[in-house]
Amino acid sequence: MTPGPLRAHDLLNASGVPRTPDGAPLPDWALAACRLGAPMVVRRAPRGADSAIAAGLRGKARHERLPVFIASDAITRVTTPEMLAAKASALPHDAPLAALRTLRALAPELDALGWAWGPTGGVGFTLASGLPVLRGDSDLDLVVRMAHTPSAMQRERLARLLDEAECRVDMQIDTGLGGFALRDWLASPRRTLLKTDFGPRLVADPWNEPA
Repeated sequence: MTPGPLRAHDLLNASGVPRTPDGAPLPDWALAACRLGAPMVVRRAPRGADSAIAAGLRGKARHERLPVFIASDAITRVTTPEMLAAKASALPHDAPLAALRTLRALAPELDALGWAWGPTGGVGFTLASGLPVLRGDSDLDLVVRMAHTPSAMQRERLARLLDEAECRVDMQIDTGLGGFALRDWLASPRRTLLKTDFGPRLVADPWNEPA
């Protein structure tokens, strides 16, 4: 398939084996992940040779992470965090893992705020693949697509969601120019580390950083 515009945190399934940035062979755990059909996550980095997509491959262990490049014509499926958000309501109230229970509990609140959002990290990977990478102490990672600065009321509601959640929630705000950690911005709104495709930038306003 020819994918449309891709964004950080999108999950990709692809045919064949991705390549490492330096051309080194994939380690055994990465080859095993490819055989299982594990999706790869789009990462913030410039495209590689022949417009290959910068992505990340993960294994079952926490230390098994590898940056890779995927040829765009090898992509067979794209799963966005927003697509995975639609699965939250189907999770049982008594799901065995706190991260999944937290996702179900937060979904109506996030929907009510009106932004596009979805789970990323281990929860997103699990929902997309069915592979068992979550643990009892896993965090819930979320991305919220927020093109404009939130109001004071919206900031307060987001802060309350983080504080009252059953497990730790790491929320990334995607402004369209880059992404940043909500917790860091709430603590220091005039000094924000904005992650972009061309590296991190320390900015005063993540919504008005020059491209």
